[in-house]
Amino acid sequence: MMIGTILLNIICGLLGFAFTFLISLQNNLILTSLYRGLFGFILWFLLAFVLRWVLGFITDGSANQGSFSSSGGDSESLGGAVDLSTPDEEEELKDLLKPKPAAADQGSGDFKPLQPPKLVSMKDPEELAKAVRHLKEE
Repeated sequence: MMIGTILLNIICGLLGFAFTFLISLQNNLILTSLYRGLFGFILWFLLAFVLRWVLGFITDGSANQGSFSSSGGDSESLGGAVDLSTPDEEEELKDLLKPKPAAADQGSGDFKPLQPPKLVSMKDPEELAKAVRHLKEE
């Protein structure tokens, strides 16, 4: 199903023709501008056709969704409605928020902070200075 009539497509096509023709006329011959205007008409006509079809599809889908009945078993309405309600989970959330004393005691005894190895060089400072001087010369 589509919204509107073919007149809407023709109006959009004529607007596209006029816009393309006037812009093209500034830099081209009149025949070239007419060709480009014709292509603009076709493009805008088809874009209006696609837009009408998409809008008709969207509005038709929303109209069918409102008339859906849960007791009907027809295959056209199958998958047309979505149940967006979620089950009540208040008790599970309350249980997650309550601290568990047994788990807290076990976890605190096993914790050891991370002690990464140090990346400090144990070389002699004189040797490091020689290496830097050598690299600086080249």
